[in-house]
Amino acid sequence: MGSSTAAHDGADRHGALGVGRRDLIKRSAALGLISVPTMGFLSACASGGGGDDEGKAKAGKKTAKNPLAVNDSAQLEFVLFDGGFGKEYAEDAVKVYEKNFPDATVKFSATQKIQSTLQPRFNQGTPPDLIDNSGAEQMDMGVLVGKDQLADLTPLLDAPSYDDPNKKVRDTLRPGIVEMGQFDGDKVWILYYAYTVYGVWYSQKALDSLDEQYPETWDQMLAVCAKAKKKGMAGWTYAGKYPYYIPFSLYPMIAKVGGREVLDAIDNLEPNAWKHPAVKACFEAYYELQQKGYVLQGTPGLDHIQSQTAWAEGKALFLPNGSWVENESAKVIPDDFALAVSAPSGLDGSDKLPFGTIWASGGEPFIVPAKAKNGAGGMEQLRIMLSEASSKNFTGKVKSLTAYNGGTDGITLTPGLESGVAALDKAGDNVVNPRIQDWYVALQKEKIGVAGLGEMMAGRITPAEAIKKIQGFADEAAKDDSIKHYKHQ
Repeated sequence: MGSSTAAHDGADRHGALGVGRRDLIKRSAALGLISVPTMGFLSACASGGGGDDEGKAKAGKKTAKNPLAVNDSAQLEFVLFDGGFGKEYAEDAVKVYEKNFPDATVKFSATQKIQSTLQPRFNQGTPPDLIDNSGAEQMDMGVLVGKDQLADLTPLLDAPSYDDPNKKVRDTLRPGIVEMGQFDGDKVWILYYAYTVYGVWYSQKALDSLDEQYPETWDQMLAVCAKAKKKGMAGWTYAGKYPYYIPFSLYPMIAKVGGREVLDAIDNLEPNAWKHPAVKACFEAYYELQQKGYVLQGTPGLDHIQSQTAWAEGKALFLPNGSWVENESAKVIPDDFALAVSAPSGLDGSDKLPFGTIWASGGEPFIVPAKAKNGAGGMEQLRIMLSEASSKNFTGKVKSLTAYNGGTDGITLTPGLESGVAALDKAGDNVVNPRIQDWYVALQKEKIGVAGLGEMMAGRITPAEAIKKIQGFADEAAKDDSIKHYKHQ
C-alpha cells in the first residue's frame, strides 16, 4: 500500500505491498502496494551507485536541536506518493522543517508516477533528498538496495527522538519497523512510516443483518457466504486487476494453518515451499469460494477502487485489504457501515496458530537516496514526522497508525482504526509479516498475484495448477543471478 505492504494509484501502503495502499495500505501503509519495475529501471539502477560527494550540501553544526547536523540553508527536496493518504500530513510536517530551518527552501511535490518521474534522476545521480516510494510505480526496493542506491538510515534511528532527547528514534518505533527496513545485515535502508493492518474487511452492520458472527473456521465462512448469497449479497470481492491483494488475508491464513515457518520458507524461495500442505489447503479453501459462486460476479475485471466501491455499496460482504481502505474509500462507505477488520478465518481446530493471527507491518516506504544532495535534511524531515505531534496529525487525518509507537491518545478513533487496534491487541505475538512482497516485487505482484492467484480465483486454473505455476516462478527467481536474494536470518 498507503498503504506498505498496496500497489497502484491510491493504495499501497504496501509497501512495499506499500501494495497499494502498501501499497505495503496504505503501504503502506498504512498502511501500504506496487507494480513491476521495467527492465529500463533495473538497468538504470545498475549504472548508478552510492559514492561521491559532488554537489552535496556541506554539513551544518550539530546541536541538541540539530542532532543530524543539517545544513540550515541547504535546499530540501521531498517527493511524496500521492495516494490514499493524500499529502496534507506531509505538507504539515514540511512546515515544521521550514520553521526549524527558516533559511532553507523546501521543494515539495506529490505524484503517483514515482518510478517514471524519479528513475531518470537516479540514473543521472540527481535524486531528491527524501522519497515516499509507494504506489503502482513503486521502485523495486531489492534493486535499489542491491545497487547501493540508498543511504543507510542508522544515523536517523540512533539520533535523539524529536520529543525526548533521552530516547533514540529507534526506541519510539512499533515492533518490526526497523527490521523491515533491513535486507541483509544491520543497515536500515527504508523507514516505513505508516503501519498497516491487513486482513478481511467487512461491515459489522451487514454481518449483524445476517445474524452472524465473523467466521473463525472455514466451514463457518462457507455458511456465512451461503446465507449472504440467499440475501442477494456476494460473500467476497477483491481487486481483480491487482490480485496481489488476495495475499493480505491468504498469507496469514497459511501461517495460521501451517505455522509462520511456512511463510518464511516462501520468503526464502525454498524448493517446494509452495507445495506445503498448508498452502494447498488454503488455496483450495479460496478456490471453493469461487466454485460455489460466493465471489461477486465480475470481480476479476475490477480494480481496487471498483471492488472497494461495490463492497461499500453492500454488494459483497468480505474484502481482503489493508487499513488504508478506510481513508481511500471514505467517500463511498456509508456513515452507518460500522467498518471492521478481522484476522483471516482458519481451517479448523488443527491449525498451528490461534484465531487472531494477522498480517501487520509497515507501509509507505520512505527512502533517502545515497546520492541525495541533502541527505541529512531528508533524515531530519523523517525525524520530525516521527514526533508524537506529526504522528497524531497523520492518524487523525488519514485514519491510519504510524510507525511511531503511540500517537493515538486523545484522538477519537474511526471505526476501522479502532477495529484495527483491537485486531492487533487480539493477535498479540501472532503477527506475521511476509517479506516476499518487498524482497521480490515482480515475483509477488505479476507472477504469484496475477498469473497464479488471479487466474485461480477467476476459475481459469485449479489450485494444483496455481501451486505448480507459482512454485515454478519461485524456482526461476531463486536461480536468477541478476536478482539479489534475501533470507530470514
